[in-house]
Amino acid sequence: MLYYVFDYLDKLNVPGAGLFHYISFRAAMALITSLIVSIVFGKRLINLLRKQQIGETVRDLGLAGQIEKSGTPTMGGVIILASILIPTLLFAKLHNIYVITMILATVWLGLIGFLDDYIKVFKKNKEGLAGKFKVVGQIGVGVIVGSILYFSDDVSVHKRVPANYTLQADEQFVTHLHVNHDDEQYKWIKTDDMTTTIPFIKGNEFNYNWLIGDQNKHYGWLLFIPIVVFIVIAVSNGANITDGLDGLATGTSAIIGLALAVLAYVSAHAKFADYLNVMYIPLAEEMVVFIAAFVGACIGFLWYNSYPAQVFMGDTGSLALGGIIAVFAIAIRKELLIPVLCGVFLVENLSVIIQVAFFKFTKKRFGEGRRIFLMAPLHHHYQKKGIHEAKIVARFWIVAVLLAVITIVTLKLR
Repeated sequence: MLYYVFDYLDKLNVPGAGLFHYISFRAAMALITSLIVSIVFGKRLINLLRKQQIGETVRDLGLAGQIEKSGTPTMGGVIILASILIPTLLFAKLHNIYVITMILATVWLGLIGFLDDYIKVFKKNKEGLAGKFKVVGQIGVGVIVGSILYFSDDVSVHKRVPANYTLQADEQFVTHLHVNHDDEQYKWIKTDDMTTTIPFIKGNEFNYNWLIGDQNKHYGWLLFIPIVVFIVIAVSNGANITDGLDGLATGTSAIIGLALAVLAYVSAHAKFADYLNVMYIPLAEEMVVFIAAFVGACIGFLWYNSYPAQVFMGDTGSLALGGIIAVFAIAIRKELLIPVLCGVFLVENLSVIIQVAFFKFTKKRFGEGRRIFLMAPLHHHYQKKGIHEAKIVARFWIVAVLLAVITIVTLKLR
């Protein structure tokens, strides 16, 4: 909202109003604002949750320090949601299709998580919202996001192609992106097809139409939307599973968010996109403002969520964090980098799947279920080995930083 106010003031030649035209300035303001909101609002919400006796009910799994966490205020994900949405509404262009999509996904997934936490806390039902209803909600946001990104006229990419490239019916030549080079044997085109970024491959691009054949590309949504749904479910559940130690999911999400901010910035900047030879995504610069608020919200929440945690985010926060990361990556055409960037979430997910599958297999084969890990998800395995919770979290963060760096480096590794 403030963007429109200062845009009007800039037209009146008010000194300093033009700052709001710079993405870097608005992103920095969004990050600072989200930090302030999360720290100030967070303290008040924690006190309210304690007053209302809205605390976590902990099952005794024999883990060190687990019982002491019983009664810790939960549903703190509201802090994260507020810290993302308020700066976004203040500093982003609200008519931007990508901003609208991210706000929709944030609110939708936040409500699903909030409903789950509400049932657990107020209805005293430890199971919370039935799994099938969670999945239906995740499918819903995946279908809507996939439809927006596939069908909206405002969603397109500019790609560099060889000079002798033959334009397709849905492509057009772009002149304003021309950059002087020693080698001029290429041109820029604008296309609305669902080209995405693929790591470690020459050209660094992958077109979903290849899977169904160019002759069927008008039905590409039948492939693209299910892929979006799968990614949203996988990453949001991965974040949810990872949220088992103080600060683990929050810190990991902040690191992932920083990497996404870099990827979004270079993808939305024509000269950087040209230098790196990656897709240029018009209008995606506003995503940098959103992800800056996201990072600030995560870091601000760590003020209270780091060991020993004063508040837990609950599903209100964890489902939203994972879903936001998934939708954001898809919007900037970096979804195929998720297995690397979100490697911590992936391994946590796989540890549960492997543990359950192996237990069922050995029980059927030998009449007695056996386990690969001492406990799943993986972070509990290390707890069972006697490693302190804070050290496990710090080491997972280090791995997340390494994976984030590798993800960014893939832009040049082909």
